[in-house]
Amino acid sequence: MTEQDAVVQPVAPPSWRVFHATGRPSEGEPPRLPSPPPWRVFSGSPLQQPPPEDTPSARRRLGVVRDGTQLRDEEIDAVNAALLLRRPLLITGPPGVGKSTLAYLISQELRLGRVLPWSIVSRTTLGGGLYDYDAIGRAQAIAAWRAGADGAEGGTGGAPDLGDFLTLGPLGTALLAYERPRVLLVDELDKSDIDLPNDLLHVLENGSYEIPELVRAGAAEVSVLTDDPHGRAVIEGGRVECAEFPVVVITSNGEREFPAAFRRRCLPLEMRPPSREQLVSIVVSHLRENPEGAEDLVDDFVQRLDGGGTQSVDQLLNAVQLTTAHGFRADGDGRKLIEMLLRDLSKGR
Repeated sequence: MTEQDAVVQPVAPPSWRVFHATGRPSEGEPPRLPSPPPWRVFSGSPLQQPPPEDTPSARRRLGVVRDGTQLRDEEIDAVNAALLLRRPLLITGPPGVGKSTLAYLISQELRLGRVLPWSIVSRTTLGGGLYDYDAIGRAQAIAAWRAGADGAEGGTGGAPDLGDFLTLGPLGTALLAYERPRVLLVDELDKSDIDLPNDLLHVLENGSYEIPELVRAGAAEVSVLTDDPHGRAVIEGGRVECAEFPVVVITSNGEREFPAAFRRRCLPLEMRPPSREQLVSIVVSHLRENPEGAEDLVDDFVQRLDGGGTQSVDQLLNAVQLTTAHGFRADGDGRKLIEMLLRDLSKGR
């Protein structure tokens, strides 16, 4: 072997198109994401343990993974652009087109672990998404410890640990320092209080936040609870900063507009209702087969959508599941049930 042959060739950088919407996890090493832009590089520490898998939740959302892509080319490109630029993906579209399901598709295909779901309601606050501090519980635990009522004989038991009363929320957990990014699903942000998008903007731009209770305590490092089942994380100096910006999927049903500053920092993606072929694939993925009569229901469903109806994919799956049940008859009262399941959601009843 010559000296020239012995030269180690540099590893080619990963393609910017790492997500292909197949939902099929790669074999071997997890796929490498493209390098972030210089202005989206973060250096948080200490690195946390890899997140747990959540296969049952992904299976409920995605069904059985089959060959082929589950999104249109322009939708796949938007996801890959968000992954490359380390920016939140703001997904709009009618209810039931698969906006929130996309987070699970990304996580499963890129092997990023459990999705962190954050369901937004009118009372949701930024603080609640970051962490929760049980001040009353800690005060009671300290009082019991001081009185010797915690069961520690001879006073040998230590004082209650502050970290046992701090639980990071979905957003707070997503911003921990992980070697690979977490997937955060901010579901139905349009239902939030008017101030939440702007409040969220600052945290997502900086990729960090502080926990005042830990800063005041002055502890070098504290182990706190996380949003993952039985999960814990170590925080140093009361400050959290990500090492890899999380994959943030924000969904909206279009009930209101977001501030321009917020929209400017997100990548928009408008999802359209699935095509007939995609609907058949979804039915087969969830039911493990293509039952007799299912394609007739798909045609009925598509016709309703083309007529301006507002139906969700869940309604189609429910109708197929019902009509394939043993002994079900699709005439008479059975037809009324199908009509009820496939009703137009925009009509309110």
